[in-house]
Amino acid sequence: MNEVEQAAGLPKTPQYQYAQRVGGQLFVAGQVPHDAQGQLVGPEDAHLQATQCLRNLSLVLSAHEFALSDVRRIVIYVVGEPEQLSAAWQATAAFFDGQVPPATLLGVARLGYPGQCVEMDATVVKI
Repeated sequence: MNEVEQAAGLPKTPQYQYAQRVGGQLFVAGQVPHDAQGQLVGPEDAHLQATQCLRNLSLVLSAHEFALSDVRRIVIYVVGEPEQLSAAWQATAAFFDGQVPPATLLGVARLGYPGQCVEMDATVVKI
């Protein structure tokens, strides 16, 4: 199911689709802060986890022949206090070199993996 993404260096994810391309659009599922071996990066560290989520997003984009500049909307889910949300936002702003596409930053109660505090999804469109 995710052969293209696995070839790009993302971990195997049984029963989970990384993204779906529809014409010039790419709908990207929640990117989690796992490395290529499927290990959680930076437990409880929102800045490190946001950076890893964005690296994974970049791999998905590249695998489907899209660029970071094609991201039209990003949603950032963060577990924790305002400091965690701020850290995730700072990592996102740095990754996009201060030119963050329309974004939603949400504080949430929990995410899918123990120690996970950040997840991101995106809508991507080639013009």
